[in-house]
Amino acid sequence: MSLSAHNNALHVPVLLQPIIDLLTPALQDEAVLIDCTLGMGGHSEAFLTAFPKLKVVGIDRDAQAISLASERLSQFGERFTAVHTTYDDVDQVAAQFGHDGQVDAILMDLGVSSLQLDETDRGFSYSHDAPLDMRMDTSRGETAAQLLAELSHAELTRVLRVYGEEKFASPIAREIIRQREMQPIERTGQLADLVRETIPAPARRKGGNPSKRTFQALRIAVNNELAVLEAAVPRAIEAIRVGGRLAIESYQSLEDRIVKDALNTGLVSTSPPGLPIELDDHAPYLKSLTRGAQKADRHEQEQNPRSASVRLRAVERLRPTPSHISQPYRRQGSAS
Repeated sequence: MSLSAHNNALHVPVLLQPIIDLLTPALQDEAVLIDCTLGMGGHSEAFLTAFPKLKVVGIDRDAQAISLASERLSQFGERFTAVHTTYDDVDQVAAQFGHDGQVDAILMDLGVSSLQLDETDRGFSYSHDAPLDMRMDTSRGETAAQLLAELSHAELTRVLRVYGEEKFASPIAREIIRQREMQPIERTGQLADLVRETIPAPARRKGGNPSKRTFQALRIAVNNELAVLEAAVPRAIEAIRVGGRLAIESYQSLEDRIVKDALNTGLVSTSPPGLPIELDDHAPYLKSLTRGAQKADRHEQEQNPRSASVRLRAVERLRPTPSHISQPYRRQGSAS
């Protein structure tokens, strides 16, 4: 194993045992699990080890993650397959590798991976000076530096406010425009300094690094993360068989809101109010396996700081999706 793969293999996946426990009832016999966010393969390795007959398909848009995780998981032979794509293609992956177009379980561990945070030259971290890239797939798309060079004040303000929930979005955007007229903003250190100097001193004393929200916003914008997630969750629901299970870990409120809304579509009855009985075609077709969003306990948060903000939601599929339920992200010909 390469040095990078070895170092990243040491990262312990968040809420690993609870996720294994939640998905276990769906993973009998020669089951198929899709790990939608392969990263360094920590979750995939744990499942392949725990279930000797399990087949895992790992999705990642990051070619470096695909390479290193495949190296790490080579010991499992044909039981592991990697697919280089975005995880909103989960339905197509299920159609290719599942049984009759569906799989037994799906896992999503959202946000930026350990690999991307720890490889300083990728530009995801405000703690190390590096080129402002932030692309999860470095073979395509615009970098964060290019976005900063092109977006208007109004567009920058919207990105920072919506994706970063940054209350100082407008002054930060104004300072970005002012400074880029003098020289391009092309490094993480430049941007971190700019944000720190723009945010009022009292606001800098709480809430961690003042650049955190700006870097989050740019990463989401560069990788179109929320649009991918909005499409991925409904497709994941359709890609699991009856009795199959879906678990999703979110790390910030925008992600968790999208996940919660998508799952709620299948968790609530659509029968008209006031009826004495539940209409068969209007009963919930999902069952929640967590009470709200499950969080990491204090011990895990102390051992793994990245677990502090996690929100885990999991569901079981009770029956096929009723025909009257709108599915805007469903592809033509996908399994029901």
